[in-house]
Amino acid sequence: MAAPATENMDKQVDLSTIPVSPNGQDDAADAKADGKDVTVFHDKDNFNVKHPLQNRWTLWFTKPPSGKVGDNWNDLLKEVITFDSVEEFWGVYNNVAPVSELPQKADYHLFKEGVRPEWEDPQNKHGGKWSYQYKNKQAVDIDRLWLQVMMSAIGETLEEEGDGEVMGVVVNVRKAFYRVGVWTRTIGKSIPGRGDGDVAGGKGRSSEKGRNILLNIGRKFKEILELPANEQVEYSGHTDSANSGSTRAKAKHVV
Repeated sequence: MAAPATENMDKQVDLSTIPVSPNGQDDAADAKADGKDVTVFHDKDNFNVKHPLQNRWTLWFTKPPSGKVGDNWNDLLKEVITFDSVEEFWGVYNNVAPVSELPQKADYHLFKEGVRPEWEDPQNKHGGKWSYQYKNKQAVDIDRLWLQVMMSAIGETLEEEGDGEVMGVVVNVRKAFYRVGVWTRTIGKSIPGRGDGDVAGGKGRSSEKGRNILLNIGRKFKEILELPANEQVEYSGHTDSANSGSTRAKAKHVV
């Protein structure tokens, strides 16, 4: 099962092949001609109204390395598709392999359009991530939890309006664990040259406020992952992670 999934994800999905209406455009046109606004919530098979998202989002996929010398991250990382509506999200979700069927060392990344899921990206390099590892892979419904994480991201419920911190969400498939993460724009501190505005990275946002915003994201993330109180979600900066090499970066925050 794993090999076909990997091959399919290696190719960019053509959005035009995912109909706005599962039964094709004619049903939607007929409904519109009758003067009816039919949403996917009223009729999952025949609808003509799409629900726009606040942001455009891009799904990325990391292929497992071949093990050969010269494997390059940019060659393994593939941009799958960009979407901006609830209906397109479900079209994409229903046409890609579930996390549980991905091979080891594969990843999904769901990021705001224009942000590459890399530490070096200009919009990520001053930030960090909340993450949690499910070490008992057999005991966790990773497909359902990853869906909840994606929906919280595109639904803008991981942070408050105006926080401007969430860049994207990631799931990693490894031999011994699944790891899920939320990437943020900053580590709670202002970004050099960002200006005085009270937005993510702005000088107008105090370190205390930045820290509280990150902790709030962490608490919401932990709730979405359905973790008990005695389990901890850890936050680390991308720079610290890059400098830590093969060891884990020391957590800046835990919730």
